[in-house]
Amino acid sequence: MSDGLLGKAATMEIPISSNGDAGSLPEDDGLEQDLQQVMVSGPNLNETSIVSGGYGGTAEGIIPTSSIKGSALHQPHASPVPGGDELVRGIAVEKLDIVKKWSINTYKCTKQLLSERFGRGSRTVDLELEAQIELLRETKRKYEGILQLARALTAHLCGLLQTQRALGEAFADLSQKSPELQEEFGYNAETQRLLCRNGESLLGALNFFVSSTNTLVHKTMDDTLMTVKQYEAARLEYDAYRTDLEELSLAPRDASSLCRLDAAQSHFQSHKEKYEKLRADVGIKLKFLEENKVKVMHKQLLLFHNAISAYFAGNQQQLEQSLRQFNIKLRPPGAEKPSWLEEQ
Repeated sequence: MSDGLLGKAATMEIPISSNGDAGSLPEDDGLEQDLQQVMVSGPNLNETSIVSGGYGGTAEGIIPTSSIKGSALHQPHASPVPGGDELVRGIAVEKLDIVKKWSINTYKCTKQLLSERFGRGSRTVDLELEAQIELLRETKRKYEGILQLARALTAHLCGLLQTQRALGEAFADLSQKSPELQEEFGYNAETQRLLCRNGESLLGALNFFVSSTNTLVHKTMDDTLMTVKQYEAARLEYDAYRTDLEELSLAPRDASSLCRLDAAQSHFQSHKEKYEKLRADVGIKLKFLEENKVKVMHKQLLLFHNAISAYFAGNQQQLEQSLRQFNIKLRPPGAEKPSWLEEQ
């Protein structure tokens, strides 16, 4: 339809290759996953409520199905309940209606998905939003790589500090037991002690960097991508019902077809509103995510640079100043768990 329903969204046709011969198309590894996603949410028949006295009665007669399991439906020796047959019939009708609606929706979405994949149909594309979503996914992959490397660096530094601490203790012990080399063992023990102290400060900074980056990647970005998935599912439903409406609009008009056309128009409008709402939600979340990402990473990258530079320059004062600047506190020596060990 070309009636300006989508605002900035554009609809494009994807031509099929090889004259419609699906056998010559390359295998699409994502097709099976997409079909599973369409089928994943079946009808929920456990939260159904029915109307007493028949399907479509007054609101005062609503009875949850969970309360029926231990009463009318499972008491063969109880006295007959007035209207019991109508009650059971109402449950069956309502659940059948739920299954019917879910099946129709799944069929339409699966048909639309296959049509898009084989180039026989059209899909609604918001080019600007799609580019932003793809950029977010690429950014998340790169940030996950940084996070993995930062964790590896933290683990290596932790091992180094354990070795330096053990070496310093060995030097200190030998300083007490070797009078002829007491001075030499002593200043080596002191050097290892100072290196461990600086290493603990650096490790505290690295753990702060890892924790903050992990929150950004696996909470903030994942929350936005969850909304993106909902938007993509709504887009598929919207296009499925749009295609259905277009096909019915071209069919011969009679009383039956006009009735189906009115129903299709109603379904299309409902899915259009859902799609446009989620499209707006994704746009807002992407904007706030970008602002949050810049703010968080500006702080974390500054911390990472200052801490690494001060550590390898041997500048203990600057390293401790970096920790104070970002309000990073280390546990005092002798604590049960060293402050720089963060549970992952």
